[in-house]
Amino acid sequence: MSRVGRPQKVCLCPFLPVHPLEVSTCLYIVQHPAEESRALRTVPLLAACLPPGKCKVLVGRRFNEERNPELAAVCRDSRTLILYPGPDAQNLEELVQKQDWDQDRMGEQFVRAVGPNVIIIDGTWSQAKDMFLRNTLLHQPKQVQLSRSEQTSLYVIRSQPSNICLSTLECAAVTLSILERNEAIQEVLLKPLQALCSFQLQHGALVHHSKEHLIRHGIYDKQMPTNKRKIKRMENLITNQHICPR
Repeated sequence: MSRVGRPQKVCLCPFLPVHPLEVSTCLYIVQHPAEESRALRTVPLLAACLPPGKCKVLVGRRFNEERNPELAAVCRDSRTLILYPGPDAQNLEELVQKQDWDQDRMGEQFVRAVGPNVIIIDGTWSQAKDMFLRNTLLHQPKQVQLSRSEQTSLYVIRSQPSNICLSTLECAAVTLSILERNEAIQEVLLKPLQALCSFQLQHGALVHHSKEHLIRHGIYDKQMPTNKRKIKRMENLITNQHICPR
């Protein structure tokens, strides 16, 4: 078996970095239990690319101070960010640029001996939304989001609500490349994901277009909603300007 638990003939080890990436940022993946049992997950690929202490996975629906003291302490830490889009979220790239500018202005040398913590919720969009709303611990860190770019998800073997939804691994790759000021990190982390999708497509998997893509091109084969709230949700799929982790 490979480092990510796949059979030898579809092993992804050649696409993983020989040595774990050296990063100062610590990722905390808060994972919905339903994701833990999925065969084609991206979190194991992410964890295989990073040092063990830099990618910690916590599985559950509900988290609190008593049962999850480590997560509670991380949420209280002023260096912790949570990647979750919304009206209260700050653009991550702008936040980092402002920090760099402030440090240059003060004439200080920027030393990242201890990096930030980043919390990413791993689950479908509806699962992630439910977990964020119901866990007050997750409301404590500074909320950040990724700006929409020309990049669309490479995770084409799994359906997504919108073209701007990225897999957990892709969100982590973009986030780390911004925080570590190193665009090469994104390229390294995406290699095993591209290989995974390629293997699956070669063995009969189909490309899954997003719901947004199907609606835009008039090929959505399900009945359109009549409920105003659901219609508004459909419109938001097309007009949302921030990348959604899923």
